[in-house]
Amino acid sequence: MLQTAKTLQFIREDAERGRVHLFDRLHIDSEAERSALVASIVASPASIPPKYFYDALGCMLFQAICALPEYYPTRTERSILIDNSDAIARAIGSHKQLVDLGAGDCAKAALLLPVLQARRYVAVDIAASALEPALARLAAEMPGIEMAGVVTDFSQTLDISGAIDGGPVTFFYPGSSIGNFAPDEAHELLARVRWHCGPGSGLLIGVDTKKEPRRLLAAYDDALGVTGAFNRNVLNHVNALVGSDFDAAAFEHRVLYDSRLGRIEMHLRATRRQRVRIGNAVRDFAAGDSIHTENSYKYAPQAFETLLRGAGFAAIRRWQDAAGDFAVFYAH
Repeated sequence: MLQTAKTLQFIREDAERGRVHLFDRLHIDSEAERSALVASIVASPASIPPKYFYDALGCMLFQAICALPEYYPTRTERSILIDNSDAIARAIGSHKQLVDLGAGDCAKAALLLPVLQARRYVAVDIAASALEPALARLAAEMPGIEMAGVVTDFSQTLDISGAIDGGPVTFFYPGSSIGNFAPDEAHELLARVRWHCGPGSGLLIGVDTKKEPRRLLAAYDDALGVTGAFNRNVLNHVNALVGSDFDAAAFEHRVLYDSRLGRIEMHLRATRRQRVRIGNAVRDFAAGDSIHTENSYKYAPQAFETLLRGAGFAAIRRWQDAAGDFAVFYAH
């Protein structure tokens, strides 16, 4: 407890000086991580976990994706947050701590911080390279708010000790990133967040809804090919991590919609026969062989409310755009 109090004092002092305290909670057994990544690629079918999208270039490409005309989720969620800001603030309450899961460039949290009159902001992300400049910018723009960053893979463990105190916390998980998890995995993550919610705490979460496949496919396969570049870049990141020799240009971006499971799938499909060294392993790819890189589950609003209740949340509010393309929930 003494250590936590000291750390929070450092956060306050750093905020007053325009600095941000970063907690490195990325407790990774590097060799085990590399081995698991290699195993997933040499398996049949091959896959790469989507967390490996986000090297420095991947983060920049994802920001570009969010500005594309086909990619409606970012602008639609933003409009919901802006149009319903007063109602959201009344539901959540003011002067609480805001913990932003998968914060990235912190742009969405920047909309909420003044409205909620948050007293502390904690940005959580696996990519320190994205957190550092975003938090430095926010600290300069909002010097009255205590700020900290936590570098961690919160899909595995949510360790925010030292970055928050015992007061109420609003967890913020925007962007429909919950859709990257299978429903049972999503339940586990939501239950983990619920465990951290004491009195006065809750979760504000954005969710992409089910809609016609044509629009869903376009959102993940844009005309300019930015999403394709983002997808192929994961191979460059894998090369850097495990010493593989993928030729990203030898794979094409493919997007499918599985109506039975209600999910978008992203794949990389080999355009020619090739042999790839992956760490200490070797894998032969025939033309047409695929590497599965991401799922994005879509939810009917009532189905997601059921998921929230199953994770332990009892009271739920929902806001949507007029077309029903996206939903923002507050659960506590």
